[in-house]
Amino acid sequence: MAQPPSRPGSRDLTTGPIGKTLLVFALPTMASNVLQSLNGSINAVWVGRYLGESALAATSNANNIMFLMFAAVFGFGMAATILVGQSFGRRDIDGARRAFGSAVGLIFWSSIVVATLGWIFAPEILHLLATPGDAMPLALTYLRIIFLSLPSSMLMVLMMMGLRGTGDSMTPLWFGLMASVLDVILNPLLIAGMGPFPRMGIAGAATATLIANVVSVGSLVGYIYWKDLTLRLRGPELGYLFPSREVVWAIVTKGVPIGAQMIVIAVAGLTMMGLVNREGVDTAAAFGVTLQLWAYVQMPAMAVGAAVSAMAAQNIGAGKWDRVEATTRSGLIFVTAITTTMVVALLAFDRPVMALFLGSESPAVPIAQHIQLLATWNFVLFGMTMVFFGVVRANGAVLGPLLILLVAMFPVRIAFATVMKPVLGVDALWLSFPLGSVATFALSALFYRYGNWRSTHLLVPHAHAHEEAEAHCHAQATGDPAATLHPLG
Repeated sequence: MAQPPSRPGSRDLTTGPIGKTLLVFALPTMASNVLQSLNGSINAVWVGRYLGESALAATSNANNIMFLMFAAVFGFGMAATILVGQSFGRRDIDGARRAFGSAVGLIFWSSIVVATLGWIFAPEILHLLATPGDAMPLALTYLRIIFLSLPSSMLMVLMMMGLRGTGDSMTPLWFGLMASVLDVILNPLLIAGMGPFPRMGIAGAATATLIANVVSVGSLVGYIYWKDLTLRLRGPELGYLFPSREVVWAIVTKGVPIGAQMIVIAVAGLTMMGLVNREGVDTAAAFGVTLQLWAYVQMPAMAVGAAVSAMAAQNIGAGKWDRVEATTRSGLIFVTAITTTMVVALLAFDRPVMALFLGSESPAVPIAQHIQLLATWNFVLFGMTMVFFGVVRANGAVLGPLLILLVAMFPVRIAFATVMKPVLGVDALWLSFPLGSVATFALSALFYRYGNWRSTHLLVPHAHAHEEAEAHCHAQATGDPAATLHPLG
């Protein structure tokens, strides 16, 4: 069997001890997720402290819109990561570059269009969301600048996901750190006009994000070429940024269902928030703090799920199904151990942590503690589900997870919360979370065990003959052995 290409940053996930390799790969990914959450939390503090509640409400409305935008790029990015990982596993570096370049081109050009339309129709979008009148002018200013940052921020996410497909989880961590640090530093400087910086108010918060994203993605592109990382494009390969219909179809057909999964989760979350809001201010505040804490509890699940997916994709590409099964087992063990530890720690120290948000005497604190006790353990099952989803997605099975989430979120979770509330009271809302997680875990385990996802054959569609010939000639001319490797078998 051909040996993997030796290039800086990339990691061959088809050899070596599975448990250690998976853990080493997952930890930087989890650190990246922590950085993103901390960045959002700190920026919310700056906005709230300097500009007040209306500004904070404005950023929340704009961020809800951006979440839907990122649902699409996450789906396309995950599809590209799977294609990159499988191509890398079968030593088809040209296929990996074609998938990556096509995803970059697709996201970049489409994000330009979306950013332009978003700028033009921002007032109408905010009216559709029923943005409060006091927050409307601030939200409009913030949203328009955030739309300007959309191409760079989407490219940043996509490039980081693509690098993980080659087994490189450290480079995304460092450049994610750069973006977060720049954003956190620039926020107060541009909001309040400190030193030589102009006083921009809420526009400064959005501009800080724009600058941080542009600088970070530009630096990441420079680093990829400086270090000659696997996914760099040169010569005729730059044509992959204008993807063929076949490659776009492969990415879209897999990416849309993955993005739809995020939308399903978001809609279910908004529906649940509406049910909670009817219970009064204290309950809503308690649930809001609970969601803040849950964001951190679920990070191991997201990180291990992403690591399992990248590792499984490479091994599927290499035809090493025994390692795919072993990766699943290791992922289940790691995510259960880590998430259980975090759940126990949170339950043990929940009151002082919640007091940071609400104050120790707030009547919402005991409500939040009650929510944690009834529902937080569901993230252990959630983590195991993410492992199953990560493995089956690695072979292109995306409709199964989408259908499972649809069933678990609405006929199970939301229906239970609505129907049982007259019987159980407000506890029906909190118990619906573990019930939904039980459903997703059971269905995902059955799909992993008995589904036909193993029989899927996911390949990067071949480029047109003249493109292949040009890439081959370029590889011979430049002496790039990695680009001349072809799929095994």
